[in-house]
Amino acid sequence: MMISFALNGRPRTVDVEPATLVADLLRETLNLTGTHVGCDTSQCGACVVLFNGEAVKSCTLLAPMLDGGTLTTIEGLAELGGSNRLHPMQEAFHQNHGLQCGFCTPGMVMTAVALTAKNPAPTEAEVRHGLEGNICRCTGYQNIVASVLAGAAAMNAPAIGE
Repeated sequence: MMISFALNGRPRTVDVEPATLVADLLRETLNLTGTHVGCDTSQCGACVVLFNGEAVKSCTLLAPMLDGGTLTTIEGLAELGGSNRLHPMQEAFHQNHGLQCGFCTPGMVMTAVALTAKNPAPTEAEVRHGLEGNICRCTGYQNIVASVLAGAAAMNAPAIGE
């Protein structure tokens, strides 16, 4: 079946089987491998993408559901920041050492972007609650939480000259 949707800000039409998972479509058909699959049971959050602005686990979303929608992956996130540079949340993860092996990082970053879009100034407790669906097996989460807080501040800081 043919589906059409916006992928990272660009129109895309692809032929998919009805049972194709978005994670498989991204990784195997579209060669966007930044979305990771870590558990196949929807528990780890490494596969989180933004669908119509909402953080969703792409391992549970069927590709036909994308038809007419908007999908943003970690590869397209820099464009949301308004340039070819890293998105403010990506930069915050880099600056605050919010990653270790990096496997969970794309899902954490995408979840954090959706969280801060709804809550521009989250508290530490709100960040921890917002990340509950994402598992990191390497860190103690403190630098991840610090990264999200810094990213939220950067995303909501007035631009120079405002």
